[in-house]
Amino acid sequence: MESRTVFERRDKVNYYLDLAEVVGERATCIRRHFGAVIVKDDEVISTGYVGAPRGRANCNELGHCIRESMKVPRGERYELCRSVHAEANAIISASRSELLGSTLYLVGKEVRTGEYVKNAMPCSMCKRLIINAGIKDVYVRDTKDDYRRVDVNDWVENDESLEGVFGY
Repeated sequence: MESRTVFERRDKVNYYLDLAEVVGERATCIRRHFGAVIVKDDEVISTGYVGAPRGRANCNELGHCIRESMKVPRGERYELCRSVHAEANAIISASRSELLGSTLYLVGKEVRTGEYVKNAMPCSMCKRLIINAGIKDVYVRDTKDDYRRVDVNDWVENDESLEGVFGY
């Protein structure tokens, strides 16, 4: 009789977060590497990572970050950033019909330490893109095995832009 090795299978949310983490390895930001994966009906429909618009020099090539040199706090003054965020890159790589009712998986890691970004969350602009794209849920990784689920409808109902909340 043949013996079988029994192993514990990775749960599906962490599987997709693992994919997002690998996608983030392509990021070109010198501060934080974010990767995003959009899934619908158990099929990956799009991926994205942080990087400058196509054809422009990336921060890792330039060797500096304007927001960092100006000491801009996290979550503020994104108009100064050269990069397109991972969530935005994933959204622009898919059609709206694919995005309706989909789920976005997001992982961020600090470049200097390799640690997961604490309390990571899409910025206010990416939240607006996610809402308009018709994405239903967002999962954000906190540790290798722990994550948070966000119902995108909560961002519609609890609009922080009405109170001028900064950061994420």
